[in-house]
Amino acid sequence: MGLIITIIDTIVTVFTLTLIVYTLLRFFLDPYHPILNALGQVFEPLLAPIRARIPSMGGLDFSPLILIIGLQILGMILSGLLGSF
Repeated sequence: MGLIITIIDTIVTVFTLTLIVYTLLRFFLDPYHPILNALGQVFEPLLAPIRARIPSMGGLDFSPLILIIGLQILGMILSGLLGSF
């Protein structure tokens, strides 16, 4: 079971770091850049429902932060459930 928990933790960490990089690159790169398009295909379907429910406040988009928090909680729940077996 320890291996599965490690894999889940690694996936959550990589996904979180990639989301942070995607969010930062959106400020610096052209919106039609191939890297942004590729990352956008992964993250935008996850961010769109959050943006629909929580509007930006003062021009700041908190949807990536909410997705990261949700992902971390999901990872902790899965690790806890698997660790109890």
